[in-house]
Amino acid sequence: MDRQLSPTRPAAEPETRNNADWWRQAAVYQIYPRSFADANHDGLGDLPGVTSRIGYLKELGIDAIWLSPFYPSALADGGYDVDDYRNVDARLGTLADFDTMVAAAHEAGLKVIVDVVPNHSSNRHRWFSEALASAPGSPERARYHFHEGLGEQGELPPSDWPSHFGGPAWTRVTESTGANAGDPGQWYLHLFASEQPDLNWENPEVREDFHTTLRFWADRGVDGFRVDVAHALAKDMSLPLRSKPSLQILLDDGTDPLFDRDEVHEIFAGWRQVLNEYDPPRAAVAEAWVPFTHRRLKYAQPTGLGQAFNFDLLQAPFDAGEFRGIVASCLAEAAASGASSTWVFSNHDVIRHPSRYALPDGTDAQALDAWLLNGGTHPQPDPARGLRRARAATLFMLGLPGSAYLYQGEELGLFEVADLPLDALEDPTWFRTGNRIKGRDGCRVPLPWDAGQENHGFGGTPWLPQPAWFAAHAVTEQDGVPGSTLELYRDALAWRRKLQAAESLQWLSASGDPLLHYRRPNGWEVLTNFGTEPAPLPVRAEASRIVLASGPVARPPQQIPGETTLWLAP
Repeated sequence: MDRQLSPTRPAAEPETRNNADWWRQAAVYQIYPRSFADANHDGLGDLPGVTSRIGYLKELGIDAIWLSPFYPSALADGGYDVDDYRNVDARLGTLADFDTMVAAAHEAGLKVIVDVVPNHSSNRHRWFSEALASAPGSPERARYHFHEGLGEQGELPPSDWPSHFGGPAWTRVTESTGANAGDPGQWYLHLFASEQPDLNWENPEVREDFHTTLRFWADRGVDGFRVDVAHALAKDMSLPLRSKPSLQILLDDGTDPLFDRDEVHEIFAGWRQVLNEYDPPRAAVAEAWVPFTHRRLKYAQPTGLGQAFNFDLLQAPFDAGEFRGIVASCLAEAAASGASSTWVFSNHDVIRHPSRYALPDGTDAQALDAWLLNGGTHPQPDPARGLRRARAATLFMLGLPGSAYLYQGEELGLFEVADLPLDALEDPTWFRTGNRIKGRDGCRVPLPWDAGQENHGFGGTPWLPQPAWFAAHAVTEQDGVPGSTLELYRDALAWRRKLQAAESLQWLSASGDPLLHYRRPNGWEVLTNFGTEPAPLPVRAEASRIVLASGPVARPPQQIPGETTLWLAP
């Protein structure tokens, strides 16, 4: 949809990021394809739907789109159970539709990043079907982790390892060949759902096949890859298997049985060689849940993937001291690895940050699970505070050096849909925990585009039901409306591109001050009041320099309101 620029918004500049470093300070918008836009009105978002909204994304001011999996899948884990790594799910389109989308994105000056899921395939993948049809010890089974069970008849799993989604990480198969056909046989490893058997990355065939997959998509114009569960590919499967490794990585020396092992970087060194075959080299970012800085930076080495997510701000409370410490640590980490830092508040796996910030301070992960189970009613949220804090935090983040990763719908100020009907839930966590943890469906509800249209303009009847309150957050209700969250994001991303500077900052506020104030090398300044009460503006914060505020500010301002961020141009 076309609209006039805000009088205070800088005009778009010509595309200048056609170089190898385009990703270092990019604003990347994550698209969960099934929930973005539905072009054929079957209730599932699709690739033509993405193409139809490229104009919206260009106007938003992002630099790149990142697509969550769009591959053929039974959707046992929302598309992260991949049947075929080099194709498009027929419900979402075709390879031709993918090519059309990439061409449209590139024409609009947007880069394209796609998800690659190397830790596991689906149980419908050709390789796994071949493994089930083959005998123990066969080359077909060697692509996965098959083991004999414990106990007198092999009736016990090979280890006590838990699945990330609940229940054991092992499933026993029924043998289909040989003298034992029809009998219970070996067990296979799946760190996630049983429909997601883990691949054996010690097998050269697995490594070469993923090199082929990277080239397949890079040849189609993909500019980069987001690597799912990058920290879990290398595993110590030597017998006897060690007992119950923690799914919250505890070992910091590369010797954990399942996570963040040193050998994983040999795998990604091979990937980097493939990515460097292209001009410019294809970018990559690791999803590596590694709590140790000295370990996480290994994924971001130039000889590896080149960049790694840090989720520290996503996990932090709305607190000046926490934010300052995280920023300082992550910038130092980025400098040590030669990468740029990454910043994120929401994605397809977590409760949307306006909802997290709406809950009482100190609400922990267990309380968040309980809040979802209670339909979002207890603890009692404060939506106004949640959105106010989310806008302030996002404006603080968008001023930082490094890459900003945004999740679809956050530019509309969407909250978590915590009261989805139980019979609509699809997340495997809900089923594998015996209906104790609802999982991630609440952040994946299809987007509201037009409040005046059926299904809020998404398309057909959405695969997850949209709540009535989505109408007030629709694009049509915010487009061109001063002060709306959509216009704030558009203004922020336009100014961010204009003001972008070298990858460093200088703190201008004292440690312990609830007002965080930093300056970028070109004189661009960001001030965030994390307190609830107004704070005096620094002397140097002349009113004429204020180009953006996350909330209402008096003109000329004498104070910065609580839970508010200001941007000052040089």
